[in-house]
Amino acid sequence: MITLYPASERFHFEQEWLRGSHSFSFGEYQDPANTGFGVLRVFNDDTIAPGYGFGEHSHSDMEIVSIILQGQLRHEDNIGNMAVSSFGGIQRLSAGTGVVHTERNASNETKCNLLQLWFEPEARGLAPSYMSTSYNPASLSGRLLPVVSRQGGEHQATIHQDLTIYLSRLEKGQQIEFLQKPDRRTYLFVIHGALRLNEEDVLSRRDAARLEWENRLQLQAEEAVFFLLIDLP
Repeated sequence: MITLYPASERFHFEQEWLRGSHSFSFGEYQDPANTGFGVLRVFNDDTIAPGYGFGEHSHSDMEIVSIILQGQLRHEDNIGNMAVSSFGGIQRLSAGTGVVHTERNASNETKCNLLQLWFEPEARGLAPSYMSTSYNPASLSGRLLPVVSRQGGEHQATIHQDLTIYLSRLEKGQQIEFLQKPDRRTYLFVIHGALRLNEEDVLSRRDAARLEWENRLQLQAEEAVFFLLIDLP
């Protein structure tokens, strides 16, 4: 089963220093019929104005992944971590028993755009931890590159959940295939460009698809495309 979620149907907001969209219930957007997809609970597309950001706030029992698309994101927390990430950077925060942190645009001149994803952890009450990694954007071409996974690896962030986040770039007409295991879900999100799914549906910029019981995915670029794919329980 494939369910499409066009960008135009996502909850959009604009504040003085922050604008973006929510794919699932979050903050002022609450929809009891749209609270998550498997263990995926939050998928926010945020753009932070220069010099601004989120002040001190706390989290617990959540795996939080930030994927930086533009500009620089500065993270600092109460367990001794500080990092600045730009395009190609991934930040993973395991909130566990509780952590306080800030997230700010590290630049006073350029905006920062990021995707932030929250997942339920495989167990509650884990020790809080943080990890900052990066990948080579050139390595995205023509393949699904894992950037976050349970087992981790070179240029991958580890996460306390049985899932893998992939990023990919395809040129127009280029095609790849993803074989999904039974009883798992797949989440697709087009960052920019256009992607044809299983020779039928076309996803354009910021469109998403939630897939269940789909074991073979054919992904073809209608035009040059940059997209994200999550394999999750």
